[in-house]
Amino acid sequence: MTTESPRWFKSSYSDNGGACVEVARNLLASRGVVPVRDSKNPSGPVLDVPTDAFSLFVTGIKAGDFGTI
Repeated sequence: MTTESPRWFKSSYSDNGGACVEVARNLLASRGVVPVRDSKNPSGPVLDVPTDAFSLFVTGIKAGDFGTI
């Protein structure tokens, strides 16, 4: 088991008034997950998304599968 801490990253496209999420890509290899959290609440809960599911999610976003708000 690793004790490495997440290194949080927010997209450079995140200029939308604060409705952002942060991810920690540094745990992909060691834990097989992508931690995701609300950037407005950094001490709040973290969702650990399996790497395969996160990859499919990003692919869907790039393809426009989720529409716009």
